[in-house]
Amino acid sequence: MATVGKNERVTQDRIISLFRDELDYDYLGNWIGRKGNSNIEEGLLNAYLTKSGYTPVQIGVALYRLKTEANNHNRSLYGNNQAVYSLLRYGVPVKTEAGKVTDNVYLINWQDPKENDFAIAEEVTLKGNKERRPDIVLYVNGIAIGVLELKNSRVTIGDGIRQSLSNQRPEFNEWFFSTCTVHLCRQQFQGSKIWCYWHA
Repeated sequence: MATVGKNERVTQDRIISLFRDELDYDYLGNWIGRKGNSNIEEGLLNAYLTKSGYTPVQIGVALYRLKTEANNHNRSLYGNNQAVYSLLRYGVPVKTEAGKVTDNVYLINWQDPKENDFAIAEEVTLKGNKERRPDIVLYVNGIAIGVLELKNSRVTIGDGIRQSLSNQRPEFNEWFFSTCTVHLCRQQFQGSKIWCYWHA
């Protein structure tokens, strides 16, 4: 188990319990030592798309397009985030053969949200120029769409926000945040809980 301070650990356990037990998210585990943590967990996304009735060829093309847009080094993080959001919201146009109609592969089911696979992982170690470890990452169909940073009363909510922003810098793990559209900070302060939320 990660070396998280007692107060933070209690808070983290309660948040995990909320998502797992009340919101019915799958618990993926503590990923502190897991290799290859990614903002696009291909195995999970592949399983969801297969279950949704897409062919292996459609899935392969959709995965390639999503990863290409998420990791475009010629754009800013903001530009990559916009491109990924468009694919998440409107689907990935996929043409498997010349002369055939282009189909959309929908990475998220917006029409029937309960058909999506919601999951949560904690202590998601990110390998980059400098290692960072978001406290909690929220996944929809294997795509990281939210990050939660937890702080106790020894630091300010501003410190949590600054840490979240610095995690998105090129010298840290900018690549991970191209799919994330929700960032949350939570601080425990004298019995009160303070949340801060912003879009990427």
